[in-house]
Amino acid sequence: MACAAVMIPGLLRCSVGAIRTEAASLRLTLSTLRHLTLTSIMKSKRKTDHMERTASVVRREIVSAAKVCGAANESPSVKSLRLLVADQDFSFKAGQWVDFFIPGVSVVGGFSICSSPRLLEQERIIELAVKYTNHPPALWVHNTCTLDSEVAVRVGGEFFFDPQPADASRNLVLIAGGVGINPLLSILRHAADLLREQANKRSGYEIGTIKLFYSAKNTSELLFKKNILDLVNEFPEKIACSLHVTKQTTQISAELKPYITEGRITEKEIRDHISKETLFYICGPPPMTDFFSKQLENHHVSKEHICFEKWW
Repeated sequence: MACAAVMIPGLLRCSVGAIRTEAASLRLTLSTLRHLTLTSIMKSKRKTDHMERTASVVRREIVSAAKVCGAANESPSVKSLRLLVADQDFSFKAGQWVDFFIPGVSVVGGFSICSSPRLLEQERIIELAVKYTNHPPALWVHNTCTLDSEVAVRVGGEFFFDPQPADASRNLVLIAGGVGINPLLSILRHAADLLREQANKRSGYEIGTIKLFYSAKNTSELLFKKNILDLVNEFPEKIACSLHVTKQTTQISAELKPYITEGRITEKEIRDHISKETLFYICGPPPMTDFFSKQLENHHVSKEHICFEKWW
């Protein structure tokens, strides 16, 4: 499920870089797009619906056709999608989500992008990870969606990390609970792209260290753990992670064990990373985001350095 924006400070924002690569052209008829963007929104009545929760959140104007070009089961309850996006003007910032329009489904979905902006620039691909629920868009992803299924997407959200090259260097602390990892993985992947740019070109934004705290019920529900550990191993002096499991019943693999802590993320762990140069991004269930944002404020972290979203 997407994270619904709750509070976001005005920090580190800039335009996305120019797209350099060509992509396959996908087309939806104007009547189909009109159905997706207007009729679907009008028919959506659930009080916890994505469109209602995010009605006041900034969105881009572009509604782009997209085609499913890949899918995988990331956990017993989460399925990932790779979408080929048609519109060359479609772009996003690491941490944002998309309105997800499905032909024939009257409810609009809202799913956080978990890939980096660089992947879109280079391959015209975005990635989503969708948890199984009874919500119609999630049911469609898990039960109906196939390769080459066509949808439409529109970027929204005020929770993102998008620094300009001249901005002051900052450390990042990313705090994720469950599927709240999705926008934070996008930010982590973007940070890794910035590190590669610095290493290869000695140019661009100079990012500090990145620490990811990520909690899930058990290791099978820790999404994208291989991708996360690959980045930790690629940048051992810059990227670190602490993976938490709260209800583990099976043996933890030798590969994961050095990174695993049994139990919830604690206030002390987060407090140890407080500094004037650190930005905190939090995404997870409402009680979790409320707890950590309040604790950070209590320790005199500037509100402009605390960014959070809640998933529902």
